[in-house]
Amino acid sequence: MADPPTPPAGTNRQWFERARQVIPGGVDSPVRSFASVCGTPFTAARGEGPWVYDVEGRRYLDLVQSYGALLLGHAHPAVTAAITAAAATGTTFGFPTPGEVLLAEAICERVPGCERVRFVSSGTEATMSAVRLARGATGRDRVVRFAGCYHGHSDGLLAGGGSGVATLGLPGSVGVPLGAVADTLVVPYNRPVELDDGVACVLVEPVAANMNLVAPAPGFLESLRRSCDEHGALLVFDEVITGFRLGEGGATSWAGVAPDLWCFGKVIGGGLPIGAFGGRAELLGQLAPDGPVYQAGTLSGNPLATAAGLAVLSNVSAEDYRALSDRAAAFAAQLAKVVVDGGLRAAVPAVGPLLGLYVAYAGSGDGPLEPPSDYEGSQRIAASGAYAPFFHALLRRGVVVAPGPYEVLFPGMAHGERELALVVEAAGEASAEVASAPPA
Repeated sequence: MADPPTPPAGTNRQWFERARQVIPGGVDSPVRSFASVCGTPFTAARGEGPWVYDVEGRRYLDLVQSYGALLLGHAHPAVTAAITAAAATGTTFGFPTPGEVLLAEAICERVPGCERVRFVSSGTEATMSAVRLARGATGRDRVVRFAGCYHGHSDGLLAGGGSGVATLGLPGSVGVPLGAVADTLVVPYNRPVELDDGVACVLVEPVAANMNLVAPAPGFLESLRRSCDEHGALLVFDEVITGFRLGEGGATSWAGVAPDLWCFGKVIGGGLPIGAFGGRAELLGQLAPDGPVYQAGTLSGNPLATAAGLAVLSNVSAEDYRALSDRAAAFAAQLAKVVVDGGLRAAVPAVGPLLGLYVAYAGSGDGPLEPPSDYEGSQRIAASGAYAPFFHALLRRGVVVAPGPYEVLFPGMAHGERELALVVEAAGEASAEVASAPPA
C-alpha cells in the first residue's frame, strides 16, 4: 500500500481562519460549524474506512461518515476504483450515459413499488422536485410536513426543519418570503394527521433522523398511507438518510409501507453529490419531456456519481445489512450503559444501523432518559446543555460525532467490533469527565 499523502501544511485553526476570509462562516454547510458546541472545527485531510484524519495528522474514529453518505467507509477501494475508471472516460457529458441507467435499474430492483427514477444532484433537489411533481399530478398546492424533519433548504420546506436549522435555533430562514411557506403545514411527528381535499402531498422522513433519531410510532406510517388514500393526496418518503441505509429496500421493506414517491440521496452517490426521486411509472410519466411538470439539471445523473453509487449497492448484500444492524444494536446498548455508568443520563435508540445519541445531566430524582417521540421532546433533552461538552470530551479522545445534538450516528460496514469498542471506552471516560463538572 502506498504511503498516505502528506497533510496540507497548517493547523486546524489556521485553515479555519483562512476559510473565514473567503467562505461565509468558514464552512460550506452550517452543520459543519462548531457554532452550537463552540470551538474551532477541524479540517479533514483524508479518510480511510472508519477513520478520518485532520490537517494536523490527528486520527478520529468517524461516526459522521459524511452524514450517512459513506455506507462502506472512507475511500473504499471498490468505490475509488469505479470513480477513477469513470473519470478516465469523461466527467460529464450533458447526454444520456449507461451509468445512470444501471443505477436506476439497481434502485428500482431493490425498492418495492418504485418503477421509475429521475436523478438530480442533491437531496434538496430531490425533495423539491418530488413536491413539484406531487402538486402537478394532483392539481393541489398544500404540503403537509412534520416538525423537526429536514427536507433540504428549498424555501417551502425550511419551516420547522431539523438538522442544522434546529442546531442553530432558527425557525426557518431569513430570505424566505411568507408566500413560499403559505401552503406548507407543519404538524407534530408521530401524531395523527387530519387531511382535506386541498392537500397535494404528505412529506415525511419514515424514520426521523434530523431531530436526533426518532422512530415512527407503531401504526404512524400506516395511518399516513390511509389518510392520503382517503383524500387523494400523495405520500412522499424522504429517504435521503434511510434509503439503502436501513436495508436493501430502504424504509418500504423495513416498515412494509409504500409511499407514492421516494426521495433518495447520500448512499446512492457513494460520497459524490447526487439525489433522486422515484415512484410509479404513470406518476413519473408526468415529468418533462413526457409530461407537463418541468424539472432539469445539467449535472443530473453525473457519470462519476452513478459509478460510485452503483459500486456501493453492488458491494452490500442483505446479509451485510443484517450483520450491520445487529452490530449497531449491540453497540447502542453498550454505549448507553457506559454513558449512564459515567454519570450522565443517556438514551441511544437504534433503528437498523441508525443510532440516536441523547445525553443530559443527571439530577436528583431523575429517572432513565427516554427516547423522545417528537421534535419537542428532542429539544427538551438538547436544552440540558450536556451534548456540547460531551462532544468535545469525545473529540479529545479521538472520536468524532456530529457537532450538534440533532444529528444521528452512522456506524457503517467499515466499523467493526474493535472500532466500536474503542468508541464505547472513550464514551465512558467522556461521560465521567462531563458529569464531574456539571453547570452551576
